Amino acid sequence: MDVRADRSPRASRVSQAAARGGEAPGRVGRLGERLAAAHLERLGYALLERNVRIGHGEIDLIVSDEQALVFVEVKSRRVSSAAGPLGLEHEPLLALRARQRVRVRRLAAAWLRERRERPRAATIRFDAIGVVLDGEDRLLRLDHVEGAW
Repeated sequence: MDVRADRSPRASRVSQAAARGGEAPGRVGRLGERLAAAHLERLGYALLERNVRIGHGEIDLIVSDEQALVFVEVKSRRVSSAAGPLGLEHEPLLALRARQRVRVRRLAAAWLRERRERPRAATIRFDAIGVVLDGEDRLLRLDHVEGAW
């Protein structure tokens, strides 16, 4: 039996998290996305799709209301209770780089081409939501930036 180490970037992040005594990436992100979706629904948006795979990428959330069709990128961070006051190192939206914004725009364009049956809106918008959780997965902060790019 040939057993080879998984050298994918995800496997590397999983093993790094385990070595630090943490958890695999993804769990915090999924919780952040659920909290972000609930926030948007409270604001009156209809959740159209979540974790939409298009080609080699993914759009976290797609929502709409009467005025806008919104593609949402969610960034989540967990901080330990011993971390003290939240500093810039705990700011999830700082992780949203120009290359990722371009990727989300490209994925949104592909989604629009593929989905003929979709809500029509006067505006297409790209929002970003940053979620900060404590060590027990309690929400410390949620920042919603409309029209982030």
